[in-house]
Amino acid sequence: MNNNEDITRQPLPSLTGGVGGGSLVRPCIRALTPYSCARDEFKGREAKAFLDANENPFGTLNRYPDPLQTEVKAVLSKVKQVPAENIVLGNGSDEVIDLVYRIFCEPRIDNVVAIEPTYGMYRVCADINDVEYRPVSLNERFQPDVDAMLAATDEHTKVIWLCSPNNPTGNLLERASIERLLTEFHGIVVVDEAYSDFADARPFRMDLARWPRMIVLNTFSKCWAAAAIRLGMAFASEEIVGLFNKVKYPYNVNQLTQQQALQILSERQRLDLWRATIIRERENMLPAFAELPTCKCVYPTDANFFLARMTDADKIYKYLIDRGIVVRNRSRVHLCNDCLRITIGTPQENNLLLAAMRQYRPTPYPLP
Repeated sequence: MNNNEDITRQPLPSLTGGVGGGSLVRPCIRALTPYSCARDEFKGREAKAFLDANENPFGTLNRYPDPLQTEVKAVLSKVKQVPAENIVLGNGSDEVIDLVYRIFCEPRIDNVVAIEPTYGMYRVCADINDVEYRPVSLNERFQPDVDAMLAATDEHTKVIWLCSPNNPTGNLLERASIERLLTEFHGIVVVDEAYSDFADARPFRMDLARWPRMIVLNTFSKCWAAAAIRLGMAFASEEIVGLFNKVKYPYNVNQLTQQQALQILSERQRLDLWRATIIRERENMLPAFAELPTCKCVYPTDANFFLARMTDADKIYKYLIDRGIVVRNRSRVHLCNDCLRITIGTPQENNLLLAAMRQYRPTPYPLP
């Protein structure tokens, strides 16, 4: 019998217990009393003196940052068209990924299902949290096999991981496939949209009300040109956001990052120009790279990078490294034999790469 058929006949599980077929949240998290600070209790009133947190009263960075990043979320809410109550901010998206495991997955008991290939941190965080990771291969078009993914689930599957546009393949996952998983799987579905700003598709964060067990990830690291500040976003129901705020460390996003985020959010015009430049360069790079004699094919992409199958990815990768050009060799990744993943850079960087590739000559194998 298909494992998923057994699950779908059960009552829909709630997040925290009560009505339904059990709880998706770990018992220890349900019972957790979160850390609180005096300023959480003081909210809404004007303070005359801060004498609660044992801070040094002198200096410009002497106070702890806002633990809920209220000002950043208020601005971000307008930009992303999502209520502030549905936003979580993390120390990079990697913190949010780790929190998903800590909230929903009981170590050595529960498991997660993910597409393969995809972003490597889903598996790394599973290993760190001692949670079984079940990869399910994409098809030849780099699209999910929904039947196989549902068949891989059982009563202990808490999370399905999806990345769209996917990394390293670059393509959007078909919306119908994602929606089917959201409908038929009764656990948490994470849709990582780190690269969605480069794609022409409706973001799943716009449909939070329709899918209460969906978590959508995004980041300041890609389109917003701020990888250095380490700020990730998650969009989810208020109930899930409450769980994130309960489990995350109190001051997980530092004051400097919050200030820089506000500065970035005030510079949308410049960011929009950069985004348009990257998309234009992508349109130029793909056909130019495909014409190289060492390139077998360039796969369609909706991200700020592309995947290319080469005649000999290992040799070409080393050749480029020797010339100071760093790309990503994905040859050891499932379905990506002899593939390089190449980020769209500035026009000058892209021209440098193309010039180097046009000068490349395969080294002949030595005679026996």
